Amino acid sequence: MIDFFFLVPIALGLGLVGLGAFMWTLRSGQYDDLDGAAERVLFDENDHPFKP
Repeated sequence: MIDFFFLVPIALGLGLVGLGAFMWTLRSGQYDDLDGAAERVLFDENDHPFKP
């Protein structure tokens, strides 16, 4: 029973840290353009594989 006095605040603290990190990524614009990053990896304008 004494373990709950240690584990519950630790779990709540870690949950709040995770929620804070998620909110920070939302505010910094990490999820604004999800398709653009995937397309930039596949279709790079500066990459010319057939040009010697």
